[in-house]
Amino acid sequence: MKQVSELRSYSLIILGTFIVALAFNLFMLPASLAAGGVSGISIILNDMYGFTPAVVQLIINVPLFFVGFAILGKSFSAKTLVGTFILPVFIWLTSFKTFSVTDPFLASVYGGILFGVGLGLVFKGNGSTGGTTIISQIMRKYFNISSGFAQLIIDGVIVVAAMIVFNLELALYAMVALFIGSKVIDFVLLRSTNSKLVLIITEHDQFVTDMIYNEIDRGVTKVWSEGGYSKTRKSLLFTVVDQAEAVYLKELIQAQDANSFVVFLSASEIIGKGFSLPKS
Repeated sequence: MKQVSELRSYSLIILGTFIVALAFNLFMLPASLAAGGVSGISIILNDMYGFTPAVVQLIINVPLFFVGFAILGKSFSAKTLVGTFILPVFIWLTSFKTFSVTDPFLASVYGGILFGVGLGLVFKGNGSTGGTTIISQIMRKYFNISSGFAQLIIDGVIVVAAMIVFNLELALYAMVALFIGSKVIDFVLLRSTNSKLVLIITEHDQFVTDMIYNEIDRGVTKVWSEGGYSKTRKSLLFTVVDQAEAVYLKELIQAQDANSFVVFLSASEIIGKGFSLPKS
């Protein structure tokens, strides 16, 4: 079972790094969008001196990996090593593409999406592409700041450098790509759904429970609650339904238990029967 899990992790890392390489060569490099990280540095150096991005990334990533390994130790696994070495290889292989997008707006949107999907898969495999994330982890250790804030500082410096080398507009588009990429990473990691968590406070708990069972075929969990002001004891029911079921449930409750108090909340990920697993 562990071997299957490890194989899945490495497969996600390899697929993710390949997608990141595609995003780099199809969108980011042709449009000169240095959206942070070592990839952003390689874009700047390519424009200034004509350096090959894959070579630049390999030259930067490899020493950073060994520095990180020496300073941070066990937090650097074989998965980080794989991501660090394989990304420049994929960037070199995908550099021989037949088309590219040079429009900065399209590149920032679609490049950001593709980058986010790729990095999301890498993170889902518990891997990393190395680079400036290693610097951010070192900064967290010695300067007592979060990795996210440290990465923001590093990416900010690279974007400012891009503004000087290219222009303000391209730097702003690069920031758009960064923002879109971060949102897509969250989406990939959380597998966001349209499902709803429904909270129902009612005096007719058995009636509402039977209604959900019979009409929607969903499970219900019941806990007892007490009004903060009235001190009235009522049932708190909660269930998870999909988007269409949520609309139907709302209509049912309004029609048959209008005095109940109902809250619909978006659920980012649901694991269990009826959602990630079959009902039966």
